[in-house]
Amino acid sequence: MKMTQKGQVTIPQDLRKRFGMTRDTEIVFEAVPEGLLLRTENKGRAGRLRRGIAKARGCADAELTTEAVMELTRG
Repeated sequence: MKMTQKGQVTIPQDLRKRFGMTRDTEIVFEAVPEGLLLRTENKGRAGRLRRGIAKARGCADAELTTEAVMELTRG
């Protein structure tokens, strides 16, 4: 598959059907270590939750072990 001069590519029909992609589907491109990831945008409640978790991932720095956290959460 080649990219056009305008940077456009055609997603094969079988993949569009498989992933429920229609004319107005929002597509997100992400740079990952393996290359480029193409995915559909999740706009609903679940999508907002996934984006929030992704944004928060790796930002906690409590310096507690799993056992210490479990001890704190137990009554």
